[in-house]
Amino acid sequence: MYPSFQGIPSLPDLTHPDELLQFGSKILDLSVSLAIFIVGVGIVLALLNWSNRRQEEAIAPIAQGVGRYVRLLYQLPHLGLILVFCLGGFFLCSTLANRYHHWEQARIQQVAATVAGDRLEQMAPQIRYQVEETYTYDRWVNGEPVRVEDTREVDRYMSLTSSQIEVTVNQTEGVQDDRQVYQVDFAGEYEVVNQLREPEDFFFEFRPPYSYSLLQNFRVERNGERLVQVNPGDYGFPFRLEAGEESRFRVSYQVQGAPRWVYSAGGAPVSNFRLSVLANFPNADFASGIVPTETKPEREGTRFTWIFEDNVSVSNPFGVFTATDPVRHTGVLPRLLLLAPGIFLWWVLLLYFSVPMRWRDVAIAAGIFFACLLSLTYLSRAIDVKWAWTLLTPVFLGLVWGLGSNRQASLGAIVATIAGGVLPIWGLIVTYSGLTLSLAGLLSVAWLSVRQWYGWSVVGGDRPSARSSLGG
Repeated sequence: MYPSFQGIPSLPDLTHPDELLQFGSKILDLSVSLAIFIVGVGIVLALLNWSNRRQEEAIAPIAQGVGRYVRLLYQLPHLGLILVFCLGGFFLCSTLANRYHHWEQARIQQVAATVAGDRLEQMAPQIRYQVEETYTYDRWVNGEPVRVEDTREVDRYMSLTSSQIEVTVNQTEGVQDDRQVYQVDFAGEYEVVNQLREPEDFFFEFRPPYSYSLLQNFRVERNGERLVQVNPGDYGFPFRLEAGEESRFRVSYQVQGAPRWVYSAGGAPVSNFRLSVLANFPNADFASGIVPTETKPEREGTRFTWIFEDNVSVSNPFGVFTATDPVRHTGVLPRLLLLAPGIFLWWVLLLYFSVPMRWRDVAIAAGIFFACLLSLTYLSRAIDVKWAWTLLTPVFLGLVWGLGSNRQASLGAIVATIAGGVLPIWGLIVTYSGLTLSLAGLLSVAWLSVRQWYGWSVVGGDRPSARSSLGG
């Protein structure tokens, strides 16, 4: 079973009721404290103004303070809206980031599940024989140690003279789930030569592949004569060779199992070795990094061939597996969403310095910004995120055009949006993030410098009004 993915740890997710109630109570307490502080400051200034109303010298600074406080209260709708949208945008974006992270991990899990399972690993056959070996051990007789010499049979192994293997692998869908299943047709011919100086009894040991779900037509032949398996589960077949005599074995079977088939020599040296695997399906690739001697397309798939003419020791199993499409660029949207409130704040500040902004304009602009982010989040599930933002950028700029009361103001809003909104988002979804974000920051400060210090507008005209846009 795969573990369930719960999203990014320690990140607020408003789809969880307990977190929603917890954050709501904190925001309510903070709002009450802020309101009490504002009212308290106002009452203190009013009392000071009333107590010193007959002293003109003392009342002047107090009156100025009250006036500034009143002007600050007029600006509170703007500051409050920006604070509310930044805070609300953070919770919205953190929730989207959590959901998107959960979706990405589920997609990776789905892709991995199609090729999950233990591999079908076929071990090379072993030629075993036994020799008598002398050994000594100590035992106690009448309280005194006595060294005893005895003999025992020890297994020895002889290398194969030649291995010629043909494998055909077909891939099918699993019956109970979406996992891929391999159907392997194996045929191997092995040659053995008695390299000892005297006749010897040998065992040809060939075990079926590990982790199979179905094995059928398992057949072992020696020089064209079928060898019968005496005991169930015993895959050792005895035979005898004279000194210098050779014998040929042929093994064939059909097996079904997990979507990965490998052949393992067990670290033993091989010579005159040839393994040809026809992966009769697309997206096949060689496993374990042992590069095939020859690779060529055949039928609906690819034939991989490994040829080792002289003594070669291969420690890793090698074979074929189904290569899935790589899941690239994960984590891009969650990172963008977590930084989105900061991008929004920078964009709104650029708009304030570029065009007159009423509090309703701030609310509409915030709605446009986060609506575009919401659309980008779910549109990127169907198409690439770069194409999604390419489609949304004209919509974003077209809606922002309406912020200006004339062509000059509209162009100013467009430039501020490109520098503070469009380019920073591009910088977080492309490969060269640092370069793109640097260009966005340079364009932002260049625009503010030209706009505010040099009195230059996009299409000529007078210097922007000195009236504070916060109070408009």
